[in-house]
Amino acid sequence: MYSLLRPALFRLDPETAHHLTLGSLQAACSLDLSSLIAPAIPDDPRTVMGLSFPNPVGLAAGLDKNGDCIDGLSKLGFGFIEIGTITPLSQPGNPKPRLFRLPQAEGIINRMGFNNEGVDTLISNVQRANYQGVLGINIGKNAATPIEDAASDYLICLRKVYAHASYIAVNISSPNTRNLRQLQDDAALNDLLSQLKAEQQILADKHGKYVPIALKIAPDLSGEQVAQIAVLLMQHSLDGVIATNTTLSREGVEHLPHGNETGGLSGLPVRDKSTTVIRQLAARLQGALPIIGVGGILSGKDAVEKLQAGASLVQLYSGLIYRGPGLVSECAKAIRNMH
Repeated sequence: MYSLLRPALFRLDPETAHHLTLGSLQAACSLDLSSLIAPAIPDDPRTVMGLSFPNPVGLAAGLDKNGDCIDGLSKLGFGFIEIGTITPLSQPGNPKPRLFRLPQAEGIINRMGFNNEGVDTLISNVQRANYQGVLGINIGKNAATPIEDAASDYLICLRKVYAHASYIAVNISSPNTRNLRQLQDDAALNDLLSQLKAEQQILADKHGKYVPIALKIAPDLSGEQVAQIAVLLMQHSLDGVIATNTTLSREGVEHLPHGNETGGLSGLPVRDKSTTVIRQLAARLQGALPIIGVGGILSGKDAVEKLQAGASLVQLYSGLIYRGPGLVSECAKAIRNMH
């Protein structure tokens, strides 16, 4: 069905198409038509970060920033859903246009800039949803917050979402918030992780439950930077790492329409960069904490490749835009048939 709809969606402005698709999905769910959208996916349970996942294929953050469409998305067969990135205060993000398709390369460039309605709205949406599965909430900093005060924004979000999340993803790797990636540098990351872990312990005692924290990193790191991050992840006993976010590289797409737009590039062009970082992390971490693999998964084979590189779970986003909801079951099936 998606292959018939895609040409019409691709004639629309990408952001308009995005909102239309999510709205239709949520409507189909409320009318109980969701069985028409995607096939049921047999269980392939995994325990990762102490959580039980019905299958290892999840939705990456960014598609449903405010948690508006949790129930609709849950009908696509995901083993888990990650919403956000959310910031303490609502913000409009960057000026439009800020989302560009590169169909010839099966890529997407975005410079959304953490546009969202703020953490309190997201929490209301989570409370309203019927979804009972694994829910990740991805947190970030407001654009107006100076980078040296970034930790305070992450701590505000951590405290607010803690009771509502299965796990919390800390996004320090979006290229669309000025200076954000500086938080991946050694001293800044050491400081941020110290504060997050201390707060996590306080919140675990307060709420009587331990909610894992995973760090989301960029694909544009050198082998040496990946090694340093791995050391800090282990040193601070982080619960997981999400590899990777979008790339600043334009290798292979610079000649295409929109290929040189500012922002983060996702989809097929980031696939190999992401897999390389996963492989480097896996070699350093030696199983000390799990890796969630994301970036350029457009087929079941791509999903399997991420697991072979060392990931325990995978996430989809841009692949859904190009392949539609059938990609979820294709990836789940390919992973189930790995063994």
